[in-house]
Amino acid sequence: MPKEIASSESVLHHLDQHGTFNTQDYANNLGEDHQKIVGIVKSLEGLGQVVQVEQVTHKHWELTDEGREVARAGSHEAKVFDAVPPEGIVQAELMAAVPNAKIGFSKAVSCGWLRVEKPAGGGAARVCRRVQSVTDVVRLHLAALCDSPTADVSDKLKLEYRKRKLLQEVTSKSYTVSKGAEFTLSVEKPEADLTPEMIASGAWRTKTFKPYNFAALGVPPARGHLHPLLKVRAEFRQIFLEMGFSEMPTNRYVESSFWNFDALFQPQQHPARDAHDTFFVSDPATSLRLPAEYLPRVQQVHSVGGFGSQGYGYDWKLEEAQKNLLRTHTTAVSARMLHRLAQEKEFRPVKYFSIDRVFRNETLDATHLAEFHQVEGLVADRGLTLGHLMGIINEFFKKLGIEQVRFKPAYNPYTEPSMEIFSWHAGLGRWVEIGNSGVFRPEMLLPMGLPEDVNVIAWGLSLERPTMIKYKLDNIRDLCGHRVNLQMVASNPICRLDK
Repeated sequence: MPKEIASSESVLHHLDQHGTFNTQDYANNLGEDHQKIVGIVKSLEGLGQVVQVEQVTHKHWELTDEGREVARAGSHEAKVFDAVPPEGIVQAELMAAVPNAKIGFSKAVSCGWLRVEKPAGGGAARVCRRVQSVTDVVRLHLAALCDSPTADVSDKLKLEYRKRKLLQEVTSKSYTVSKGAEFTLSVEKPEADLTPEMIASGAWRTKTFKPYNFAALGVPPARGHLHPLLKVRAEFRQIFLEMGFSEMPTNRYVESSFWNFDALFQPQQHPARDAHDTFFVSDPATSLRLPAEYLPRVQQVHSVGGFGSQGYGYDWKLEEAQKNLLRTHTTAVSARMLHRLAQEKEFRPVKYFSIDRVFRNETLDATHLAEFHQVEGLVADRGLTLGHLMGIINEFFKKLGIEQVRFKPAYNPYTEPSMEIFSWHAGLGRWVEIGNSGVFRPEMLLPMGLPEDVNVIAWGLSLERPTMIKYKLDNIRDLCGHRVNLQMVASNPICRLDK
């Protein structure tokens, strides 16, 4: 008689002839894989009320690989007992001769099969038999369970064998299938699509169509992910806006040396203006669009002094100021904005910020890149002091969730007094410089045309180092560059700022 092939029709005929059945029993009778039968039943269940399906959970005991070996060749304790001759054996030799001797010896001693004798005059311990023969009950029990999972073995022993990893409890799932309210022996799979051929032939009139599931979510669209830097940048920007700052335009990556250095009262002989610290542009190499009314005042304050300053006392050169470069800080943008503010008829207090890229010819290491982001804020008003600067910086970093902030006196050509800003980095286990700050010098502000009683406080920090602190990264190259883990970019939180 040919073997019955499992199909939707065969399952329905079996149900019609024999009534309710279990999928596991049906699969065993046919010699089919149980999962294949489950798949057929699930497809029938999807047709509506043709069949009713109920899940059944069944637990049974099953031998592990080690348990099957014990059922075949004997337990560890029996093997150790058999390896002990009537006259006894040195314990070390016994342990080396039998596999799994440690557990087998322990079990054999606890069963009262063996004893250990230690010579009175010293020497190696010997193992001797306490009984002439033993019955390997463990093997008998496991062999019985191997033949029939319902063998007469107590639950206490089963738990003991499971503890020894000879048995395992397996949970299996099957399904009870019974007739539904719309049971039928002939089923037609509903059509999922209305095709042009059906319309042309008119076959659609006799077809049954699968109903549309308007609640289905559909395939998720492919999308990009925001880099941690962009997430922290968005947080920084929101904090500045909440504090009443306006954003400065930062679309000039290429600046002239005049705005990047000279307007900031940074001398032309300063080491930062060397090629090993700054990227100079070769084409176009110079800029000719410098403010004519402002340029002579900058030249004067550098070379001979002015506005209460003696200057640097050197021969200031226009060709040096005209050199183009990749901006080394966004303070060049601040200089442009303050100069524009000075041209207004009446001074008005302002609060500006910017977040954008800067470029320095740095040696790459765990905390330095040649291209990074600078976050800058400034406040221009009458009567501002160093206390105002420290207060606003503390408030700014508190909003970032960075409570451990320190200030250290420093020197900048364009600020006096100046302070470096440090924050504790838990990953590196040390204080890390995250910014610089100060009060802009009169030699920078007065040539622009700002009133003498106006002070400007400012601070700048990198975007990368606070991001490393908040995301607990100890190497900046894991945040930017070819070493970045793309999965980290996809799965990191919005921004780990503990406010």
